[in-house]
Amino acid sequence: MNSKILPFIFTCLFLGLFTHGIAQIQNDEVYEYPNLNAQDYRYNIRIPDIGGYKTLKCDFHVHTVFSDGKVWPDQRVKEAWNEGLDVIAITDHIEVRPNKEILISDHNKSYEIAKAQGDAIGMVVIKGAEITRQKPLGHLNALFIQDANKLDLPDPLEAIDEALKQGGFILWNHPGWPDDKSTVYPIHEELIAKKKIHGVELFNGWEAYPKVIDWCKEYNLAPIANSDIHYTSANLYRGKLARPMTLVFAAEYSEEGVKEALFAGRTLALYNHTLSGAEELLKSLIEASISTRVINEKNGTIEIINNSDISYEVKCGGYMYARPLYPQHVLRVKIDKGSDVEFLNCLYGKDKNVTLKLW
Repeated sequence: MNSKILPFIFTCLFLGLFTHGIAQIQNDEVYEYPNLNAQDYRYNIRIPDIGGYKTLKCDFHVHTVFSDGKVWPDQRVKEAWNEGLDVIAITDHIEVRPNKEILISDHNKSYEIAKAQGDAIGMVVIKGAEITRQKPLGHLNALFIQDANKLDLPDPLEAIDEALKQGGFILWNHPGWPDDKSTVYPIHEELIAKKKIHGVELFNGWEAYPKVIDWCKEYNLAPIANSDIHYTSANLYRGKLARPMTLVFAAEYSEEGVKEALFAGRTLALYNHTLSGAEELLKSLIEASISTRVINEKNGTIEIINNSDISYEVKCGGYMYARPLYPQHVLRVKIDKGSDVEFLNCLYGKDKNVTLKLW
C-alpha cells in the first residue's frame, strides 16, 4: 500500500472516533450526524464532597404543565440531568392549575411521570407540591409528601399540617415576592416556632433576598436556592453552573439521604457565582475546593489552585479589589504568611464573607 495513504486512513479513523463522525453512513440513502445529538450528555460539575458527605446538586422548586409551567414532567428531569443536577423536586401548584380542563386533575400525576423518567436515568426525583396563597403567608413548598391531593384544602394551615403528617419538609418560597419586601410576619414566626417551616429560599429564579441569610441562622432554617422554573431551562440559564441550585451534603445519594440532610440543615445556596449559608459549611467547601503551593516563602509568593468548578473571589492585604479564582485555574499571588484571605462571594450573613488563612 502506498505509504502516503496509510497516514490519511489513520487520520480519518481518529477524527471519526473523536468527533462521533462527520457523516456516518447508515445506508446509501441516510446520513447520520450523531455529534448533533446532545441529549445524552450532561455537564460534569466538579464540587467536592465534604465531611464524609456526598455533595448533591439540587433544585427543589420545579413546575410543569400540570400547574402553570410550560414543560412536560419527564422533560424537566432530562433538562436537569443535562445541566448537571443530581436531584429535583416536582412542586406543581395545588391552587394554580390553568390546564386542569385538558389534563388529569390528579395532583400526583406530574410527579409520577417525572419519577418514571428519573428511575430510567438514575436521577432522584422528589414528590412535592406548592401551597399557593397571598402574603402574609405566601407560597410554601411541601417536599417528600405521599399524596398531594390531600393538600387541596381551603385552609392553608390545614394543608401544611397534612404535609407534615405525611413527613413533609416545608420550604418558604421567595419571601421577597411579589412586593419586594422580605418580611418575617407573625404567621411565619408561629410556624417556625412550631417547627412547621424548615427551610427558606434565599434565591429564587433570578433574585436574591439578602436578609434571609441571617434568618437561616436566627431561626435555624436550611438555606435554599431554587430555579422556580416555569419555561424551558435553555431560555433562562445558559452554560455550566448558570442554573441556581442547593448544595445538599447527604450521607448517601438517595431520597432518604437528601431528606435527612435537609432536616439537619446541611445545605448551601449556590447562585450567580455566590455561595451562602452556614460559615462552617462554607469554610469546609472552600478548603476542599482549593489547595496552595508556596513558591517563595520570603516574599510570600504562593499559588492558589482551584480544583472545583466554583469561581471564587479572593481579596487579601493590599488588594483593593477581589481577584477571581477561576474554576480549574491556578492564581499566583503574594500573601504574607498568616494573613486573612477574604472570599467575597461566600456569605454567611448579610454583608459577611468568609475569611481563611491559606498558609
